[in-house]
Amino acid sequence: MNCSCLLDRYPVLRHIRVVADLLQLETYVVGGGVRDLFLKRPTKDIDIVCIGSGIELAKAVAEAVGKADQVVVFKNFGTAMIQWEDWKLEFVGARKESYRKDSRKPTVEDGTLADDQHRRDFTINALAICLNSDRWGDLVDPFSGVEDLKRRVIQTPLAPTKTFSDDPLRMLRAVRFAVQLEMDIAPDTFTAIQQHAARISIVSQERIIGELNQIIAAPMPSRGFHLLYQLDLLPIIFPDLVALQGTETIQGQSHKDNFYHTLQVLDNVAQTSSNLWLRWAALLHDIAKPHTKRFDPVAGFTFHGHEEQGARMVPSIFRKMKLPMQDNMAYVQKLVRLHLRPIALAQEEVTDAAVRRLIYEAGSGLEDLMLLCRADITSKNDSKVKRYLQNFDQVEKKMQLVEEKDALRNFQLVITGDTIMQTFGLKPSSLVGELKEAIKEAVLEGKIKNEYEEAYRYLLMLGKARDLQAIATAQ
Repeated sequence: MNCSCLLDRYPVLRHIRVVADLLQLETYVVGGGVRDLFLKRPTKDIDIVCIGSGIELAKAVAEAVGKADQVVVFKNFGTAMIQWEDWKLEFVGARKESYRKDSRKPTVEDGTLADDQHRRDFTINALAICLNSDRWGDLVDPFSGVEDLKRRVIQTPLAPTKTFSDDPLRMLRAVRFAVQLEMDIAPDTFTAIQQHAARISIVSQERIIGELNQIIAAPMPSRGFHLLYQLDLLPIIFPDLVALQGTETIQGQSHKDNFYHTLQVLDNVAQTSSNLWLRWAALLHDIAKPHTKRFDPVAGFTFHGHEEQGARMVPSIFRKMKLPMQDNMAYVQKLVRLHLRPIALAQEEVTDAAVRRLIYEAGSGLEDLMLLCRADITSKNDSKVKRYLQNFDQVEKKMQLVEEKDALRNFQLVITGDTIMQTFGLKPSSLVGELKEAIKEAVLEGKIKNEYEEAYRYLLMLGKARDLQAIATAQ
């Protein structure tokens, strides 16, 4: 099959053709770039394989396109990368690999195109199209990858047991491609993953979380988690999530399966936002329910305090899974802690004070919190869902009014600790913090505005009530 018409979608390849011909290097575009050509998926990442030195080819291409000083060489891996316009081009010489049982790091040596295709993870990623002028556009497809693309099937080019034993990360990649490309995993490939699931333990957590994040970022991430669960991978890589699975019935009263509820919430969020960390908040919002489940003959099953305990679990989960521990963790933790607050407001008469406090505590995450709360309504009772969503509409209108009036989003208290110490002659102490907290509470309750003169008068009133002059003298 000749695919020269497909190559026209990547005009950068014509520059590579000219250089490859001059160097007399047999050269191919391979892997995901070819797959995406057939699927008509946009991509700017292109892998180039040559029979020879990929680094030499990369340097020559870079010089030809005026980027001679912008070649990034990975000498230990025999690869080089060029960023040209909005294209990311990676060059490597064809190679063959062999693996030890206790490692996913292969022994690599120079090889043929056939060797290189044999080491690929899936048939759909083992496609190659020649770039040399005498064979421009010729497709090399030894494992019927094009046919698998048509059938929308993911399977390995070699025996799947060997593929996954050699590199267990490919098991997660199979799930990721199935979700991203809306394809099915072939039965023998599926079975082989189940048989080798325990091998995922030799893969670094950084590589695991890289694949997991791509699954979470997919249009329907729940499908990836269903597959991970069915393939026996999820209990190994995310046991806290699996702990949500299952229902229980006591005295005729049951609770819903919080695992499947969580995945529905995740999908609901995915329909409204591409924010990866909001999706993580959806995954973790009920994570503490197994730890807080109680049964009461009257109330039935309860999960009191699961939002607070879940928020306390977030840092350890992030640390264990090698997720970023700075702003992203704090953002997810805040949403987990607050995810019941808007729901409670939707069930009762909304007061300005309750709304004011929620706006303050949610800060810049307020809109995302409301998206999460709307996604959390997964009842099969349509009238109940409609009623909740209408109540949320009222809560959001109230929020807008209060925010416009009080400007509380991420507000800074006008009275500082220095002001308090100077006013009463106090030294740094817990008392200063208590006074600041009392002023903040007064603002949130609507007793005073966050304006200096009004807040300062309130401070003086607090000082008089506590006889702070006497306390300062005693200090």
